[in-house]
Amino acid sequence: MSLSSAHDPHAPPANPFSARASRIDLRLGAVVEAIAAAIVLVEIVILFAGVVSRYALHAPLVWSDELASIFFLWLSMLGAVVALRRGEHMRMTALVSKVGPQTRGLLEALAITAALAFLVLGMAPAYEYADEESFIVTPALEISNAWRAAAIPVGVGLMALFAVLRLLRLCSLRQIAITAAATAAVIGAFWLGQPLFATLGKLNLVVFFLIVVAATVFAGVPIAFCFALATFGYLALTTHTPMVVMVGRMDEGMSHLIMLAVPLFIFLGALIEMTGMAKAMIQFLASLLGHVRGGLSYVLIGAMYLVSGISGSKIADMAAIAPVLFPEMKKRGAKPGDLVALLSATGAQTETIPPSIVLITIGSVTGVSIAALFTGGMLPALVLGLCLCTVVWWRYRKEDLSGVTRYSKSQIGRFFVIALPAIALPFVIRAAVVEGVATATEVSTIGVVYSVLAGLLVYRQFDWRRLKPMLIETASLSGAIMFIVGCATAMAWGLTQSGFSTDLAQWMADIPGGAYGFLAISILAFVVLGCVLEGIPAIVLFGPLLFPIAVQAGVHPVHYAMVVIFAMGIGLFAPPIGVGYYGACAISKVDPTEGMKYIWGYMAALLVGLVLVAAIPWISIGFLK
Repeated sequence: MSLSSAHDPHAPPANPFSARASRIDLRLGAVVEAIAAAIVLVEIVILFAGVVSRYALHAPLVWSDELASIFFLWLSMLGAVVALRRGEHMRMTALVSKVGPQTRGLLEALAITAALAFLVLGMAPAYEYADEESFIVTPALEISNAWRAAAIPVGVGLMALFAVLRLLRLCSLRQIAITAAATAAVIGAFWLGQPLFATLGKLNLVVFFLIVVAATVFAGVPIAFCFALATFGYLALTTHTPMVVMVGRMDEGMSHLIMLAVPLFIFLGALIEMTGMAKAMIQFLASLLGHVRGGLSYVLIGAMYLVSGISGSKIADMAAIAPVLFPEMKKRGAKPGDLVALLSATGAQTETIPPSIVLITIGSVTGVSIAALFTGGMLPALVLGLCLCTVVWWRYRKEDLSGVTRYSKSQIGRFFVIALPAIALPFVIRAAVVEGVATATEVSTIGVVYSVLAGLLVYRQFDWRRLKPMLIETASLSGAIMFIVGCATAMAWGLTQSGFSTDLAQWMADIPGGAYGFLAISILAFVVLGCVLEGIPAIVLFGPLLFPIAVQAGVHPVHYAMVVIFAMGIGLFAPPIGVGYYGACAISKVDPTEGMKYIWGYMAALLVGLVLVAAIPWISIGFLK
């Protein structure tokens, strides 16, 4: 649920400043949206030009990745601005939706003022960070890195401005005064509590990363800002770390080039729908499996298995699949909450399918053979997929199929021929990566060009008027996702600096029970860690510490890698903390609350699959030479 959804657009102005704030918001918002949409287009052009020049012309553009990285940080920040203006940052509304209208109005205002508090506190460090980066010259373009880093203070400043405008547009002066005073009082109380925090030691981790995060999440504050407030508070009040370091970690999380696949695959998903490719594909799949109970849910699991690992990002994989399948599944009566729950679960299920970036990272930091990891990753993902299929079968065993048409073989064949260009797309994308035509980041642009040509020449369906709204939607959704990732990266760094990782590794090494005892505690630890750490930071942090201990305990490193990745994946996609779950909700445009009652069955299935993978090493290492 977005912030705006709680307000009636036809209601009288909330306060005397509402009309003026709305006019400013409309004009300035249109400018920011146009720039963000243009950057999405620019990124596609830059990356596709890089592919063509390197593969077709054999004259690589040495500056293409660098320029793409510069624009990507601007896209992440301006997209986050658009998302805040539209109320599209993901948030938990389970509590907010159950209280009375008066309390709900206060909580809605609190969500904005809490976000504004972080933006105000972070403004000075953001500008300081950009100033420090101005002394660095980029290697290829040979320009000041301030051109890239300036995106952060500009984005923070614009978000703060739109947060103020949003308060004035949607909230009464009384609500603004109460929530602003409450936010200031809480910040003041924490500031005065510094002497107490100095005596707590590691208990500060519980205070900030458990209590503060949980309290703000359930109060309805956008998830990214919950992570940001907790991290800022921990670093500012319990350490001597300059806040500019936190901004640097956010930058690192938001501008990792592999994550550029996220907005490009989001746009690709929208393009597939607009060009008629999705309709053709769904028509074929529905004719093939539509008469089977839960048929399209099986298609979703299989589709994620096929495309997973192409982009290097689970969010990007989901963005490529959800827009294609969800509309038809909803038409057939599937609940949006069940769809987003299954999508999240498939994100965790497919973490080990090559060419997974997490597998490559494990090989890089631990010395385990990447080829062995690729070989070992396929069957464990299949085991977890079968466990998910069991839940789908149980939930849809009584589905009413009386209104579903059963097609003849000739009709299915005709639908297949029509859908063939669309069905070929995942294979074209995967082949481009495997054959070295494009990197995992660039490959989505091949999909975009392929879809444009298919829409214009094959399906004769291409609405030019929809391009701008699609680009703006892509920027907003990407910004919301990337801002969560950036804030989660900063929080992960804060945990690292506390010494938590070294303490955890030592504690796990002392657990009795041999190989299975170590695997059991590893599952527990990595499920919890997966809630707050993306896979790559977690592996870089804990891989070098724990893999040698696993070998000493008698666990094959490939087997251990599969167990660790799945455990982290389950944590990453498990609410209420898991970042991946909110990414799936953002892509699906479903309120996180709706998926809550459905997801636990799928998570239980994943845990059963994980226990099977952990208990039977052959599943992971049976095909190794």
